[in-house]
Amino acid sequence: MAAKYIFVTGGVTSSLGKGIISASLAKLLQARGFSVTIQKFDPYINIDPGTLNPYEHGECFVTEDGAETDLDLGHYERYLNAPTSQANNVTTGRIYNHVIMQEREGAYLGKTVQVIPHITDEIKRRMLLLGQTGEYDIVITEIGGCVGDIESLPFIEAVRQLRWELGSNETCVIHLTLLPYLKAAGELKTKPTQHSVRDLSEAGVQPDILVCRSEHPVPSDLRKKIALFCNVKQNAVIESLDAETIYDVPLLMRKEKLDERVISKLKLPQRSEPELDTWKEFLGRLKNPTAEVNIALVGKYVELPDAYKSIIESFVHAGAANECKVKLKTFQSENINPDNVATLLGSMDAVLVAPGFGERGFQGKLESIKFVRENKIPFLGICLGMQCAAVEFARNVLGLEGAASTEMYPDTPHPIIDMMADQKEITQKGGTMRLGAYTCELKKGSKAYSIYGKQKITERHRHRYEFNNKYLEDFEKAGMLASGINPETGLVEVIELQNHPWFVAAQYHPELKSTVLNPHPLFVKFIKAAINYAKSK
Repeated sequence: MAAKYIFVTGGVTSSLGKGIISASLAKLLQARGFSVTIQKFDPYINIDPGTLNPYEHGECFVTEDGAETDLDLGHYERYLNAPTSQANNVTTGRIYNHVIMQEREGAYLGKTVQVIPHITDEIKRRMLLLGQTGEYDIVITEIGGCVGDIESLPFIEAVRQLRWELGSNETCVIHLTLLPYLKAAGELKTKPTQHSVRDLSEAGVQPDILVCRSEHPVPSDLRKKIALFCNVKQNAVIESLDAETIYDVPLLMRKEKLDERVISKLKLPQRSEPELDTWKEFLGRLKNPTAEVNIALVGKYVELPDAYKSIIESFVHAGAANECKVKLKTFQSENINPDNVATLLGSMDAVLVAPGFGERGFQGKLESIKFVRENKIPFLGICLGMQCAAVEFARNVLGLEGAASTEMYPDTPHPIIDMMADQKEITQKGGTMRLGAYTCELKKGSKAYSIYGKQKITERHRHRYEFNNKYLEDFEKAGMLASGINPETGLVEVIELQNHPWFVAAQYHPELKSTVLNPHPLFVKFIKAAINYAKSK
């Protein structure tokens, strides 16, 4: 069977949850036995989100093959329990960059290079790429931004052309829109949806299904009105109410028969009911916890939860695995100092020090780690969190005054963390860090080995700086074990404190591999340690 293509667009406002709807639909189709993948087309001109400030765009999600991508790819992986790749995230910047490079090489034989056909042809080529591998029955493409934005126009035009080229039963367009509730009038309003669909239709694309985000149930007479004015069938007007958790959305969409509407539109073979038992079991554990822990997330971008999206979701997965409600409290590391650290973190059952770049908030992270190390509170450090744990240990246990990372303090007398040798000549910032999956070997008998239950693991990376092995012998003599090492480079991947109940830090990003069906072992055991610590108090 040739791949079928579903396009998900959004209107009225951003942040309606196109990524969650796309992932939920993909989960339902996957649960029916179809092979599904999802890709995100972003309308901004950056080549990828790797150079964007987390406050600007939320976290940068890293794939196995080292692509820096939109955070929605994290949702895709968490729902489908399958890795994404470089091909699953495309930006306007990447499209234009490719076309301009082709033009410089003479590929267009002197023709005038234009948005149509050259840009739209390249967009279409990328939209079809995953479907041509033979791996997938269905490819879902989420179009970023809002219909009506100038940036989105080439993508919408590419969808219009593809629908004409492939035929009506090969494609399906789902338009996600908003039904605002006017409190004074006491009713839901359909006009913004009508205008949004009109904008899409004027661009030559008629949606097949409307998913209407709403805070209140959408009655049948309102669905009929929307269907009439937006030129869709009444049963293709789908209600999407605010959910208790994003993991409820697949079941809510199943109840609304979104998957059935798509199967009917694409003339897909009717298969058995979706197999969602394991998903329901996960939700059962999530909503009926038998324990509760307070965990601190110490970071520098805490004002925007999306900056730590994968970490927050990893706590949800691992919390459900432990039948434990994780009450996550965020702390701005800039505000933590020796005078207030005990007040802020003293009541916590565990502390995670988050990744990040730059000097801001660095000292606060060191103070947090010193406090949890001395008070035997369970600790997990990720990326910069691990580097901070090494610097704190060097200063306060080994007595190396001025020990630091050369990222923040280039002239430090003790460069505990230093730039990787192969990074020193690099001047370009985008996509040049150590990125993607690398092998790590764990020492038998270590806490890391007991957490994973095996010696060889692979984890995803995103960093330029590493632990300086000149100091490794001193660290291990003083009780800080390097329990995970990259076998090819000798890079220290995991450190753990031997005279502490649970003090583990990793150079890689374990949160990027946690999914609903496979919660990450580091997070599962970290929460278990927090539960034990809470009991001991």
